[in-house]
Amino acid sequence: MANTDSDSGKTKPVDVIAQFNRDGSIIPMKIRIVDEDGELQAYRIKCYKDLSNQRVRTLSEGIFGSNEALSFDCYIEAFGRKRLVRLYYNGRNMVWRITVDNH
Repeated sequence: MANTDSDSGKTKPVDVIAQFNRDGSIIPMKIRIVDEDGELQAYRIKCYKDLSNQRVRTLSEGIFGSNEALSFDCYIEAFGRKRLVRLYYNGRNMVWRITVDNH
C-alpha cells in the first residue's frame, strides 16, 4: 500500500466501488489509490463497519461528521498485513475520501 505516513490523519481522494442497495444502504467493496510512484493500486475490502448512524460527531482524524457525509471503517489486506482505512462519502457531491491508520 502507498506510503502514507506523512499523510496520516489527512483525507485524500479515493476511487471506490460500492454496492448501493434499494433500502439506501451503501456497502464499500473495493478501493483504488495512487501509490508513492503514481501507480494505481486496488484493494478489496475484507470487512467494514458503517459509522454513519452516529449522528453529528468529530472523528479521530479531527474530521467533523454529520448525516450528510457517510463514514466507514474498512479493513483491507496490503502486503500480507490487515490495514484499517476510513472511507467518507459525501452524497451531495458524490465524492469519496480516505484516511489510513498507519499503526
